[in-house]
Amino acid sequence: MSPAHETPDLYGAFPRLGPEETALLAAYGTRHPTLPGEVLIREGERWPAFYVVLDGTVAVIEASGHEERVRAVHGPGRFLGGLGLLTGQAEDLRAVACDPGVVLSVPVADLRGVVDEHPGIGDVILRAYLIRRGVLAELESGLRILGSRHAPGSRRLREFAARNRLPHKWIDLEDDKEARQLLDHLGFTPADVPVVILHGEKVLRAPGDAEVARAGGIPAPLAREMVGDLVVVGAGPAGLATALYAASEGLSTVVVDAVATGGQAAACARTKNHLGFPAGISGGELAERAADQAREAGAEFTVPARAVSLNRRERYYVVGLEDGRSVNAHTVVVATGVRYRTLEVPGAAEFQGAGLHYAATLTEAKLCLRAPVVVVGGGNDAGQAAIYLARRAARVRLLVPSADLGRSMSRYLADELRRDPGVRILLNTEVRELVGDAGGELRAVVAQDTRTGERREIEAVAVFVLIGAEPQTRWLSGEVALDEQGFVLTGPDVARLPASGTAARGEPWHERGRPFLLETSLMGVFAAGDVRAGSVKRISSAAGEGCVAVHLIDEHLKTTGHPPA
Repeated sequence: MSPAHETPDLYGAFPRLGPEETALLAAYGTRHPTLPGEVLIREGERWPAFYVVLDGTVAVIEASGHEERVRAVHGPGRFLGGLGLLTGQAEDLRAVACDPGVVLSVPVADLRGVVDEHPGIGDVILRAYLIRRGVLAELESGLRILGSRHAPGSRRLREFAARNRLPHKWIDLEDDKEARQLLDHLGFTPADVPVVILHGEKVLRAPGDAEVARAGGIPAPLAREMVGDLVVVGAGPAGLATALYAASEGLSTVVVDAVATGGQAAACARTKNHLGFPAGISGGELAERAADQAREAGAEFTVPARAVSLNRRERYYVVGLEDGRSVNAHTVVVATGVRYRTLEVPGAAEFQGAGLHYAATLTEAKLCLRAPVVVVGGGNDAGQAAIYLARRAARVRLLVPSADLGRSMSRYLADELRRDPGVRILLNTEVRELVGDAGGELRAVVAQDTRTGERREIEAVAVFVLIGAEPQTRWLSGEVALDEQGFVLTGPDVARLPASGTAARGEPWHERGRPFLLETSLMGVFAAGDVRAGSVKRISSAAGEGCVAVHLIDEHLKTTGHPPA
């Protein structure tokens, strides 16, 4: 096999290490001669070292059943691996030497010290790994998920893979008759679907999120009962910022999230008003960077792990998890964020996940290439989704409930939308019904002008709903004070409550005299980000609240006499 001649160089234009950077790395590693066909990493293994190619070439190969495809060929100055090398995930691909050569081998455990001492090297590595993850997603490498777009289990699994940025290929059994017949012949039943195929070999039948996470190489959640200074519930911008600053200050910090790091922000196609990114950055990439920073600072992540309860046990708060485990800590930060409100119109239930979506990531965008789509909403998320989809869809119709596009949208984004030829904005317009064709596929949206009452059909193969927000606080019911919409009350809002009504159980703040700015009705329990009543629903402000929360936690630990663990 001559891999170098079988595929275009997918990574050729992407960041690589120069001679000076390679020389700096050489002080931390060893030179390793390679022979043709030598395997440096196999599917399912974790990277033992960070490899830089000094001489010769190394092919990156994906195996699918009995077929093998070369995804890239790395020559001198290029380095192997992806984000999984930094996060401890197992590799989906194989790296094989094509010819006699030499690689520089730097132990993964030593890589953090290298990038701390030489930040420029870290920047090159991170940029390259993020780009590679995007390339693999475009190529639909990695997991194979077979399921029905009409089945809740299949939709859940696809969302989980997308939110965790696991490269995957979706095979819809409604469209792929051969795949459906194959499962029938092999004895698979409806109870076995969705089916996940990993590395072209391992097969999972109707797996849960945690099983797919482990199979996909996401590090397993900590098995021990975790005790520390702080547990952060939710890994969106507020939770990630809290984890980063808390761990940096020496607080033992554990982060739990029901689905993935990034929260709702990870579904943002691109934001252009985030400090430090004048050209914009996707929510997924921002989340990847923040999570890596927090891990490097010492924060521990356990994902997926859904919080279902909050209680007090002696000196600790206990966050109960869905799988029966618990996390104990002196303090808690609630950063569970919000979810978009569902569309309540005829046809919505029928097309859930099969034309009706509540996110506009690459996964959903692939389903509507060169086809007409509708985006519903008047906020920043809806505007960003419309611009992102306009690059792929035949045309985009943005249905805005209000009469003013700038009412709940940043001015720069509203101006960009008005200039975009691929987007048509319909103000004072709401969805009244989703309409399918004879084959059961989404065909159109029935929309109504709320001023005139006029109704019209708008052709669409997909509808992206990004309206309103519902706080994820059911697990807190009866434990901390919430407002009428379910958002967590903090600081001055809590101070105005009668002492007897601050919380059902626990240690109310009034025993200390007053609540801190972001403190809830329980002393030592804080809230940050979109889940907090009165918060500014922006990524930057959520991250800022996470930073402020850490300062308040430090003050709380000092006043209560609980030294950091």
